[in-house]
Amino acid sequence: MPSLKPYLSFFAALLMLGQVVTAQAEALPDFTGLVEQASPAVVNISTTQKLPDRSVAGSQMPDLDGLPPAFREFFERSLPRNAPKSPRGGDRQREAQSLGSGFIISDDGYVLTNNHVIADADEIIVRLADRSELKAKLVGTDPRTDVAVLKIDGKNLPTVKLGDSDKLKVGEWVLAIGSPFGFDHSVTKGIVSAKGRSLPNDSYVPFIQTDVAINPGNSGGPLFNMAGEVVGINSQIFTRSGGFMGLSFAIPIDVAMDVANQLKKDGKVSRGWLGVVIQEVNKDLAESFGLDKPAGALVAQVLDNGPAAKGGLKVGDVILSMNGQPIVMSADLPHLVGGLKDGAKANLEVIRDGKRQTLSITVGALPDEDQDVAASPKAADESSSDRLGVSVADLTAEQKKTLELQGGVVIKDVQDGPAALIGLQPGDVITHLNNQAIGSAKEFAQIAKGLPKNRSVSMRVLRQGRASFITFKLAE
Repeated sequence: MPSLKPYLSFFAALLMLGQVVTAQAEALPDFTGLVEQASPAVVNISTTQKLPDRSVAGSQMPDLDGLPPAFREFFERSLPRNAPKSPRGGDRQREAQSLGSGFIISDDGYVLTNNHVIADADEIIVRLADRSELKAKLVGTDPRTDVAVLKIDGKNLPTVKLGDSDKLKVGEWVLAIGSPFGFDHSVTKGIVSAKGRSLPNDSYVPFIQTDVAINPGNSGGPLFNMAGEVVGINSQIFTRSGGFMGLSFAIPIDVAMDVANQLKKDGKVSRGWLGVVIQEVNKDLAESFGLDKPAGALVAQVLDNGPAAKGGLKVGDVILSMNGQPIVMSADLPHLVGGLKDGAKANLEVIRDGKRQTLSITVGALPDEDQDVAASPKAADESSSDRLGVSVADLTAEQKKTLELQGGVVIKDVQDGPAALIGLQPGDVITHLNNQAIGSAKEFAQIAKGLPKNRSVSMRVLRQGRASFITFKLAE
């Protein structure tokens, strides 16, 4: 009689496999209850913008491939649709339409969405879950955080539950509901892949990064945690193709609600301001400034008569913390300063000349427009440095006044050498070399002559009025 052991072992293995599959299925989250509860408060937002009369026949579509991901979606939505002809053969007034999402935060009809969803709209229509459509009034917008507040007429409207984005953890399940490509109440899920993420040109938002599938039309929609609470507003995606590629970014709900409350109360948003230009501290800059590791925000420029200048902050200071909160990346600083009000105190721990010290600065109000200065270099008294491969000249009195500088030199010519390799150009202004202020072309040549070999050396450069530190090494 044949042995039953092989068969018993086979069936035992099948049983164990079935138990593993069942356990894995039970471990996966069930989103059905969350969707049923939250969906009624999620809305579709469509806008109409009237465009000037002009012929579009035969016009070429712009190339959007080179645009940053944050702007691609907006411009694709804003491209003109087929414009109908008037009876006399001319073009009628065209309309550009956009589509996005939003969610109701109060039962009397306040709605949150993205600023870019409703930007420049002449008419905003909010479509509710029951398919009814209402005209919305724009309460206020804040382009810096990409948040907008709308108001629709209604009573006892369904609302979302608001969560605490600070308590969100990396790896936590999250879910988005929105209208990608116009498909209302589409649900996608994923996990939080990072927090406090900074994006170019978005200094005041510590984004939540997720792998939730977000596509055009999802913008402005809510991001939920597993408790059914809104923890963010889906705002941007990173893409090379125009579609979702696994990286999406949401505005933390704590940031969005602070903005919304200010817009509802005052019609505008107030933020703290130091009046500095900062940059990241990389490995070479850390070595140049005597830091143990890359960290903090390097002060590349201090605006004249700004809060930082009045509080004693100087070019070359590295800010390590503010009010006890560490500055790991330079982008951490704008988030923290922006959250303060005009007149608040900011206690900054800085490294200056290799020593730690604390500065107490009274924060000002962020101006409505960025303050830029421009350079138009013309100078005399030239000098050159063969070690760097650059010729420089003293700044004129007019240039010093325009750039608000006490000293510095302007580059007249760049030859083959270190200066060319690090991208210096004629017209750039050098104010510091190897952590030493440059007063004249003669001083520049003397300092350049004594630069150390095979060690990171810092140089502060102004280009078109914008300052930054760069580093290089002399291998000779």
